[in-house]
Amino acid sequence: MGVLSNKIEREQLKPGDHIYSWRSAYIYAHHGIYAGDSMVIHFTRAAGQEVGTGTILDQFIFSSSPSNTGTICERCGDQSRLHGVIISCLDCFLSGGNLYEFRYSVTPAFFISKARGGTCTLAASDPSDVVLHRARYLLDNNGFGMYSIFKNNCEDFAIYSKTGLLVETTFSVGRSGQISSLTAALTAVASSPLRFLTTSPGGLIAVAGSMYCIGRIVSDIGIRRDVNKIPVESLVAQLGRGEPEAVTATVPAG
Repeated sequence: MGVLSNKIEREQLKPGDHIYSWRSAYIYAHHGIYAGDSMVIHFTRAAGQEVGTGTILDQFIFSSSPSNTGTICERCGDQSRLHGVIISCLDCFLSGGNLYEFRYSVTPAFFISKARGGTCTLAASDPSDVVLHRARYLLDNNGFGMYSIFKNNCEDFAIYSKTGLLVETTFSVGRSGQISSLTAALTAVASSPLRFLTTSPGGLIAVAGSMYCIGRIVSDIGIRRDVNKIPVESLVAQLGRGEPEAVTATVPAG
């Protein structure tokens, strides 16, 4: 595993690892926490509803839930209608895709070298026993709120399980690096006043690229200052009281 790829072999997996697999021709990735014994804890919507936008996107982006293809997994059973925090075997989680490991405590240079978000963060991971406690507690209590692709998705679940960090503000677009990359790209194209400083194609590309990188890094959960460490028991209790879901809508990661 290096700069070019976070791909790993199954034999390299350790309990508490944050793993992911690309879906739909690399349009997006599905994330989870490896629990050991070839099982993965992850956060999902029912099959066909992963994006959760209420738009036409819901019809053509495949769900992160293991879908019912006619062959039921002997270990997991039919999970196509399950939603929330669930546990699946590694085969069902990967759904035919390759296995990748999300990296923590990376350097800024490494972070920027990963042009695609949702693969790493500058934030440090907690010890594996703490990570597994959070993930299993959320699994036992189905306690991560309502799924939303923009502010509370599978990557958000995995990052919280690894770090315990949540943002203070109720106005945010989610922790996930996939959403961060999209936001940074749109900002780079539409919002930078620096784009008026050059008219050459090369100059515009350089400005947009710089703004994209800056946008990603300043929104990473390892950089943001408006985050708190929230015990998983407190998070579940708060959600159980029906308090605003924005408590789980935190900051983008790279």
